[in-house]
Amino acid sequence: MSFSFFGLFGQTNKFTTVDVVEFAKAVADTSYVVLDVRTPAEYAEGHIPSTHFNIDVLEDSYTEIALKTLPKEKPVALYCRSGNRSKNAARILAENGYQVLELGTGFRGWAAAGKDVETATKK
Repeated sequence: MSFSFFGLFGQTNKFTTVDVVEFAKAVADTSYVVLDVRTPAEYAEGHIPSTHFNIDVLEDSYTEIALKTLPKEKPVALYCRSGNRSKNAARILAENGYQVLELGTGFRGWAAAGKDVETATKK
């Protein structure tokens, strides 16, 4: 899938922040690894259906687990609840050599836009 991330929500030297429309395009592209960086309880309440991993960025072991779990050869599309925690998670991954796309409005923005949501009981 080919589209430009520049000129969307914002570009940093390390990772790209995008809106729901661009994030939806990315997660529809199977070359992306989709990461939810919220707590397991938040994840269970609802998450983006194509999410591959849930690694809580607030845990001290986040960096270690993420680096062991996520393939560096694939770009990572990640999100949190509102877009605050995901920026820290994205920075950590980018500093470790990952290509990272971050959902600026988080899961709340995704749900508010009417996008599909999956819960732990509904797959």
